[in-house]
Amino acid sequence: MRRALRVVGEESPPGRDDDLAPAAVLAAVAGGDLDAFGRLYDDLAPLVFGVARRVVRDPSRAEEVTQEVFTEVWRQAARFDASRGSVRTWVLTVAHRRAVDTVRSSQASRAREEHVARREPVETAGPEEAVVRAAEHAGVRRCLDSLTPLQSQAVRLAYYQGFTYPEVAEMLGRPLSTVKTRMRDGLIRLRDCLAETEFEAMDGETRDGA
Repeated sequence: MRRALRVVGEESPPGRDDDLAPAAVLAAVAGGDLDAFGRLYDDLAPLVFGVARRVVRDPSRAEEVTQEVFTEVWRQAARFDASRGSVRTWVLTVAHRRAVDTVRSSQASRAREEHVARREPVETAGPEEAVVRAAEHAGVRRCLDSLTPLQSQAVRLAYYQGFTYPEVAEMLGRPLSTVKTRMRDGLIRLRDCLAETEFEAMDGETRDGA
């Protein structure tokens, strides 16, 4: 069964606490440990999906938000501060913020469509959120395209389409160990590329505001 599909319809599992995702696991993720990232995903994806589902309502969109959240967690793992709360709290905070941004972006898009349909002036709600999200998607696509073909295929299948590592290995006709190595290298390269993209964007804003 595909990993992404396992979160559909699931709510927060009873009897599970913050030991579910100890800081040591996230520290390993920050160091590029793909197995630790897989454990983090398997433990917290149902909770993240539950948060996203309550905010965005649509199950399919909630799945997309879940994948976006874990992409952000992979990129930002090194910034986690254990003194400010648990890993679970941090990840769910990221999930709630991403879900709210998604709703705002959808509202802005609908407002623009209504404006075009009526051909009357209308104020859109939060257009800057839509611009930011569009830029983020463009940055992710550009960085994915910078990976080797095998890295890109493996990452897309595992973390955007939700297939398990063995399924990815079977689909690509490669040994499981090779696929795990390529995914680890690809995710590290993707994180570095996205960090560079963020720096370039911030540098551009600084120059524009000078």
